[in-house]
Amino acid sequence: MAYAMERGVVFFDTAQLYKTYEYIRAASEKTGIVPVVSTKSYAYDTAGAKAALEEARKTLDRDVIDIFMLHEQESRLTLEGHREALLYYIKQKQLGKIRAVGVSTHNVEVVEAAAEMDEVDIIHPIFNISGIGINDGGPKEMAAAIEKAGKAGKGIFSMKPLGGGSLISNYDDSIRYVLGNSNIHSVAVGMKSRAEIEMNLAVFNGKEPAPEVIEKAALQNRSLHIEFWCEKCGKCIKRCKQNALSMENGKVKVDGAKCVMCGYCCAECPAFAIKIY
Repeated sequence: MAYAMERGVVFFDTAQLYKTYEYIRAASEKTGIVPVVSTKSYAYDTAGAKAALEEARKTLDRDVIDIFMLHEQESRLTLEGHREALLYYIKQKQLGKIRAVGVSTHNVEVVEAAAEMDEVDIIHPIFNISGIGINDGGPKEMAAAIEKAGKAGKGIFSMKPLGGGSLISNYDDSIRYVLGNSNIHSVAVGMKSRAEIEMNLAVFNGKEPAPEVIEKAALQNRSLHIEFWCEKCGKCIKRCKQNALSMENGKVKVDGAKCVMCGYCCAECPAFAIKIY
């Protein structure tokens, strides 16, 4: 994080769930750079929203949080169900403890709904060239919703341009596809090495990454991970032509010797619980 900050990465996306506030604070203290931080919480009532905001302020050691969002909203109904928390964040914005309020989502419906909500400043939608992780449509439908939100004056920063890692083999086209959308103001890209930071910095600045940087990034060891929120539906197992996935003791297991990290199982997962790191 400190390496990225020193090279101009000054916008970090996190969440109460991720438990990364301490790392962001440490990197900021190390560099003397204060990045913009966007965070989010699953809180649905005032008590939960207050606890989430105060945790962020205390652990980040900040009086003001730049962006605070409702985490992973699934529909208009969930937006309504979390309205008490949203109203709390709006109140704290008025009091100067939050600069902007928003919602994050994997659903076209939520982007469309949030575009119509005057109280929402920021929308954080999933968006990638293959539509991986979009629950109720594809890239065309999400692009249309993002355009609607852009015309409504919303700040938009997208997530998962590489589909949780499954599109890494198509990195160039995938990143340029998202960067080519004029309604998107920023993109949250997961990075785990200095080589990946340098590669992304070059592309985001309209330059070609140096060959040695591409080679280093390509040499990163990667593997398939099943996240804890896996619904155990078995769709990924049926989709895997390598027979690399199986159900053991009620959990999906990955056979690393057989997995070719093609990413097809990621696209099949309804819960977006399969990632390539």
